Amino acid sequence: MDFTYDEEQQALRDAVRGLVGKAYADFENRRRTVADDPGFSEKVWQQLAEMGVLGLPFDEQYGGMGAGGIEVGIVAQELGRVLAPEPFLTAVVLAGGLVAAAGSEEQKTELLGALSSGESVLAFAHAEPGSRWSPSASVVRASSSGDSWTLDGVKEPVVQGARADVLIVSAALPDGGTGLFVVQGSDAAREGYATHDGGRAARVTFDGTAAVPLGAGGDATGIIARVLDIGRITAANEAIGLMEVALETTSAYLKSRKQFGVTLNTFQALTFRAADMYVSLELARSLALWATMVLDTESGEEASVAASRAALQVSRAGRHIGQEAIQLHGGIGMTAEYSIGSYTSRLTALDHLLGDGNHHLSLLAAGVRGYDEVDPLP
Repeated sequence: MDFTYDEEQQALRDAVRGLVGKAYADFENRRRTVADDPGFSEKVWQQLAEMGVLGLPFDEQYGGMGAGGIEVGIVAQELGRVLAPEPFLTAVVLAGGLVAAAGSEEQKTELLGALSSGESVLAFAHAEPGSRWSPSASVVRASSSGDSWTLDGVKEPVVQGARADVLIVSAALPDGGTGLFVVQGSDAAREGYATHDGGRAARVTFDGTAAVPLGAGGDATGIIARVLDIGRITAANEAIGLMEVALETTSAYLKSRKQFGVTLNTFQALTFRAADMYVSLELARSLALWATMVLDTESGEEASVAASRAALQVSRAGRHIGQEAIQLHGGIGMTAEYSIGSYTSRLTALDHLLGDGNHHLSLLAAGVRGYDEVDPLP
């Protein structure tokens, strides 16, 4: 496998880094942005649209660029490096990905076109109180009367659910299975709130709310599972960007902070701990890139296993690097004013968004018996 970026991919990385770096390289700019609703910059969102980033994974006929998972991963990494709060993962990869995978031609043209141009923000309303990262829905139920559909129940947390113009909602179908529906954001009761990583989420309540089936309707559990796997790999790539900066910031601190008249990197034990952080980062990076390449060529069980493997490694690396970064910074690492805690908070949020390490470990363990047996080494 070739793990190097080509010239176009390098150019994409440089362009996105230049844009979000200008907006958020100063951590105080990011702090001011997330302090007020909607928790991200509408200006930066529009600039990303003008650059073509919001339409990156969609076909050109729907206002997109037809790029693959590698390009999406590059964008996610660069957003992670500066803790950019724009909802690229949830609006473009998850909600937009579902529309691209299951929507009708009319829905793709309308919804993806508005998303790609920055005119609209989509949100995927899937998580339910008491649920644990399943591709199916049970709390929100869909009912039909003739050709009309309504939804009842609660979705929480819905990332950017209060700001979203359109909700893509999963719901239990009357005859079994999980369907996908399009709901105008203003038609649902939404209670927004800030999350610990500076983002925004909402409790969305449906009470006889009018909904339109996404595409032809019917059971979309398989489609949801596939898009969730893509979302996990994108989240892993964002985490790579976060961990890169966390390590860089910690290394710089060890080289500049003095104790007993010498810099902290003089102490071998601290240097070893920083080296262990580097090993965790590189293991996570290689596995995330491998899984991205698998998703571009495979589907079904192979893609799902690759996503779980990457998610597990990134979960472990994120916890290790985030906690060590705070510990090696000492007291300043515990303060809300310093950036390193915010990086760790975002790593934690990503870990729990689509399934934490324990969840993916259990999925991988359940499939162990499906592999051929091998003789132990002598």
